[in-house]
Amino acid sequence: MSEAVIAQKSPYVLPMKIGSFYFCTCGKSKTQPFCDGAHKGSGFAPTKVDLTEAKQVAWCGCKHSKNGPFCDGSHAKL
Repeated sequence: MSEAVIAQKSPYVLPMKIGSFYFCTCGKSKTQPFCDGAHKGSGFAPTKVDLTEAKQVAWCGCKHSKNGPFCDGSHAKL
């Protein structure tokens, strides 16, 4: 698999607590936007994100953001 699957064409906007999270980069996870191991054998790996404060986060749903795991509006061009 050379290109990520588009999980959805909008961000996952979620209230997040302080902690470490593993963002799905392949788009196959059933627990979007977080990794559930569905990438195994695909060449993709999750991105670890450490949040140092509780806040609302717009996680990328299309897996094409130029801002890593965070939405940058790239879904509007797909």
